[in-house]
Amino acid sequence: MVIPGYDPDDLDERLEELLSDHDLAEYLTPEERERYDEGANLIDLLSAEDIRDLLDETPGTDD
Repeated sequence: MVIPGYDPDDLDERLEELLSDHDLAEYLTPEERERYDEGANLIDLLSAEDIRDLLDETPGTDD
């Protein structure tokens, strides 16, 4: 998933910083967690809404 204004690698690193193992269970299904453990990026697994929530952004703002 492409998020305008963010470098995908930087965004993925930031998401990893924001999530603990416990948090991952809230955001990822067991299948998604398996893919993550196998090397998938969080930006490919999380929804845009989840990413905004983690980054504490309000949908629809361009700030």
